[in-house]
Amino acid sequence: MQLPFTKEQFFDLLAVYNVGLWPALLALWIASVLVSVLLLSSRRPSDRWISALLAAHWAWSALAYHVGFFTRINQAAWVFAALFLLQAAVFFWAGVVHGRLSFAPWRNAWAPVAWGLVAYSLVYPAINAAQHLSVSRIPTFGVPCPTMIFTAGMLMLATPRSWRLSIVPVIWSLIGGSAAFLLGVHADYALPLAGIALTIFSTRRTSGNWGSRNASSQSRPVTQTYQSNRGAA
Repeated sequence: MQLPFTKEQFFDLLAVYNVGLWPALLALWIASVLVSVLLLSSRRPSDRWISALLAAHWAWSALAYHVGFFTRINQAAWVFAALFLLQAAVFFWAGVVHGRLSFAPWRNAWAPVAWGLVAYSLVYPAINAAQHLSVSRIPTFGVPCPTMIFTAGMLMLATPRSWRLSIVPVIWSLIGGSAAFLLGVHADYALPLAGIALTIFSTRRTSGNWGSRNASSQSRPVTQTYQSNRGAA
């Protein structure tokens, strides 16, 4: 695959992005760490707040990174920005407006994988700093790749499972994962693994689509009533 920009152009762009926006990047990283720690503790954050954070991640990558910077060296970034804005809107609509997403730290057997991905995304800047011996001319936080990895981990802690919420993250795992080998960003080698794990998790039939949890909770009393009536008869 031939990229429409050089490796030097990419890292030069990251340097400008990091220097210009580092306070916001630090704030996004701190918010992500705080939500992750609280989710593990007894003081769990609101499910709507977690969904809002995920929406903010994708909106930031769309507007601040893709539109604000990446379009300078790659016109395909406009398409990427549209996909990321769509993902942000879906998170906001499903998780914040309608409250359909619920997060728990150890809800299923995928939790160790989920927390591994969340932890990896949070140390992502340090991994790149160690590889490139720099703290500015590297992919840090608020760029698409750690956003995808963080999101994959959080979705594996969420119910109900939904393939709709996983489409764009899985697409980016393929795009970003292939570019990682061409650009030599070793930290992004985890993207394909995160994409495979999220695909398997979200397409399993154990939890269904949005609304299945409500449907199951409504059908149970009907069954119990039927059984009790049979016993009375």
